[in-house]
Amino acid sequence: MKVKTAAKVNLALDVTGKLPNGYHTIESVFQTVGLYDEISVELTEKGITLSCEVPEQFAVSDHIPCDERNIAYKAAKLFFEENDMDCGCNIHIKKGIPSQAGMGGGSTDAAAVLYCLGRLTGTSVSKPEKLGADVPFFLTGGTAYVEGIGEKVTPIADYSGKILVIAKGEGGVSTAQAYGKIDSLSAPKHPETQKLVKAIESSQSSAFVYFGNIFEQAVELAEVDDIKAIMCENSSLSAVMTGSGSAVFGLFYNEHQAEICSEKLRNNGYFACVCETVPDSIVILE
Repeated sequence: MKVKTAAKVNLALDVTGKLPNGYHTIESVFQTVGLYDEISVELTEKGITLSCEVPEQFAVSDHIPCDERNIAYKAAKLFFEENDMDCGCNIHIKKGIPSQAGMGGGSTDAAAVLYCLGRLTGTSVSKPEKLGADVPFFLTGGTAYVEGIGEKVTPIADYSGKILVIAKGEGGVSTAQAYGKIDSLSAPKHPETQKLVKAIESSQSSAFVYFGNIFEQAVELAEVDDIKAIMCENSSLSAVMTGSGSAVFGLFYNEHQAEICSEKLRNNGYFACVCETVPDSIVILE
């Protein structure tokens, strides 16, 4: 089975606390976007194999492991163990989502493997969040209000069809390092996530005024600031870093403006593409 599986952006992302076990609690609005990895899964008699195609531009910021360390491999292992299945699979990943970007590239791959194995075998896993807090969201995608450590996912009004430019430099951000910096912030400005949820439900044309990400105050990357500046100088309604970094998304009124901005970003040496917000995470190819 072959699917393409979407990236996400955080239209808003706030850190609301820290649990005794060290995990941070968040409040966020997740949105799947039309930037995809392709995942192929083939059932075999035994063993799990994993192969990857990674564009050189993505590999610069982060080496993606193509072995048992990869979350897609871990997803297959969990699936077979939980369902007590004595079989295996071949997994191939063709990366289209930048790594260390705050776009959930690993989690969406894991969700796609679970989805494919579920369709191929007629069963599922009970707790996909064991693989990562974002994995449950990617089994459905769309627009969602997310709480807890990311495992509490509530679908909200559909925000698909909005035009974005997504851009990223060579620098990457370690999630653990980013959360560590959040802990040291004094009097941070918190995004108005609840107002964004209400705006998406009632007045989508102005919802962008509530986009925001607390991690922008903690992550110090000159590339993020430069990308945001280029977007704002080229007709973006809003430009915000996603996740704990380091990709940035900009919202545009029309595709023509977005293409002009995207070209300028590429001319400045950045990865950049035009896409739309999409209502589903996983699309079946074959």
